[in-house]
Amino acid sequence: MKIHIETDRLLMRDLTDEDAHEMFAMDSDAGVHAFLGNKPISTLDEAKKMIASIKQQYIDNGIGRWAVVEKDSGDFIGWSGFKLITDVINGRTQYYDLGYRFIKKYWGKGYATETAIASLNHGFTELNFHEIIGIADAEHTASNTILKKVGLIKQNEFIYDGTLHNFYSLHKTEWEKYKIDL
Repeated sequence: MKIHIETDRLLMRDLTDEDAHEMFAMDSDAGVHAFLGNKPISTLDEAKKMIASIKQQYIDNGIGRWAVVEKDSGDFIGWSGFKLITDVINGRTQYYDLGYRFIKKYWGKGYATETAIASLNHGFTELNFHEIIGIADAEHTASNTILKKVGLIKQNEFIYDGTLHNFYSLHKTEWEKYKIDL
């Protein structure tokens, strides 16, 4: 298991097969999926397939979402980090998307912001990304607030899967001026 990022409160590491029950708990919750197309999973097998898909992204793309673990408790609380987007979304393809998803009981603790800042710093300094993208359902106030708070700049709105979304980006040169340290 490789740890990619450590903050004061959290570890961000590769997802493992052992995370399946926690992934199921998170992704079977309709509240977690309210702004994700309302398609929660319904079986543990689906969680295992999601983990396998992310592990394959590590191999194919050198990047994928990372498990987020609370250092104090050792609990898996969700995932965060990057995904290489190869589909065409909003007229763009081949970009690194910053994302985060957490088990509902961990909402409101600043973990999404903390992992987003840590991911941006890691993406620009360690992975040498030139641009990072963030996408959020236009109605998802919390996610839009986080993306703006960590420095991403809204570029436009677009329809994705029948729903209005905001498209944000941050170039490395902009981040260097705005950089937030943890």
